[in-house]
Amino acid sequence: MEAVSPEPAPGVAASSRQQFREVLGHFSTGVVVVTASAPDGPAGMTCQSVVSLSLDPPLVLFCPAKSSTSWPRIRAAGHFCLNILAADQEAVCARFARSGGDKFAGLAVTPGTTGAPVLAGTLAHVEATLAAVHDGGDHEIAIGTVVDLSVRRDARPLVFYRGGFLPLS
Repeated sequence: MEAVSPEPAPGVAASSRQQFREVLGHFSTGVVVVTASAPDGPAGMTCQSVVSLSLDPPLVLFCPAKSSTSWPRIRAAGHFCLNILAADQEAVCARFARSGGDKFAGLAVTPGTTGAPVLAGTLAHVEATLAAVHDGGDHEIAIGTVVDLSVRRDARPLVFYRGGFLPLS
């Protein structure tokens, strides 16, 4: 039996990047800062493409852009920490979304089990060793085996929706 490709709705350009971003922007996501203790010092980046992949074994994944300057350093470390941000951590999110500079300057961090920086004030953290990396178009799909995790405080999450942060009441 031959596979049938679904046809786009009439009048919708299937290849429109703007339309793709607009439609998928209606899916709200949490925000994390991915950190690692890289060979040349701490590395970190903001990420919203994060998923709990498996319970047995415990696996997580995130999808860094191939254009990221932090991702190669995190990949070289072979481990990472997903720091799940709270609603009051927009400034932390913005700091790690930028390229270059010392993103950790002035921030309270503690080394996790893997050595990856665990940021203070986060809702929770998940540490993992890098198990696999797969191609994902203009991103890569990084899969990690969970080695440590904890809830750090009870607060509202930082939620990204339609190009901005969504206040939760």
